[in-house]
Amino acid sequence: MHKRLIIILVIVGVVVVTGVLLTTGIVIGRAVTGSGGFSATRVPGFGMMYGAGAQNMMGGYGGGGMMGNYHSNGSPSSTPLTLDQARQAVDTYLQGLNNPDLALKEIMVFDNNAYARIVEKSTGVGAMELLVDPASLSVFPEYGPNMMWNLKYSPMYTATGATMMGGRVGGMMNRNTQATPPSVSSTMPVTPAQAVAAAQQFIDQQFPGSKADPEPDAFYGYYTIDILKNDQPTGMLSVNGFNQQVFLHTWHGNFLEASEY
Repeated sequence: MHKRLIIILVIVGVVVVTGVLLTTGIVIGRAVTGSGGFSATRVPGFGMMYGAGAQNMMGGYGGGGMMGNYHSNGSPSSTPLTLDQARQAVDTYLQGLNNPDLALKEIMVFDNNAYARIVEKSTGVGAMELLVDPASLSVFPEYGPNMMWNLKYSPMYTATGATMMGGRVGGMMNRNTQATPPSVSSTMPVTPAQAVAAAQQFIDQQFPGSKADPEPDAFYGYYTIDILKNDQPTGMLSVNGFNQQVFLHTWHGNFLEASEY
């Protein structure tokens, strides 16, 4: 009787251990490949990088290739937006924010989405980055640094100023509500020149032959920099203004056209 009980307990123990090992293997596999979340790769000198093929924070996908082949809702790219369509959608979005100090500065159209850079009229400092979905024309805050590093307008703001994913978060501006962002300085320890140098070092490792735009766009807490090849944008990345961490934007697709306002 005792031997039979011992055998049963041993069998149960083996089953439990096997289940734990299988579960651990699945979790580790997902952490490495990015299945079900960000694909993370540690690049020397840059911290954790979140790369192509990873599910983004808004439920979309970074897709394959250099800048991704999927737009915001995770389906294959449809007919790209025009500059006029993107501008009208962004103008409507900004009206809903009810903040007269915010203005559209630039639109870049990619085959997966349109990117909009919003600045403060009073300071000229970048306030937020938006994306426009080509299928629905919906406008929403860009994922990545715009959410994690934006000290003044991040939609992921918490009252305690929590640190998220290695980037400081602050401020909020909810859609269709009037809110007053906190007073934060646009001055960052990392200078524009240092941000460009960090971006170029990363580009040299990942995309040889491409260059970082020498004129980065400054936001509250970080810089966003175009990746150029033959003087034409092929994508963009952001550099944290406090620790020079580089974050590649993987969700845009191929660049089509741009306009400043």
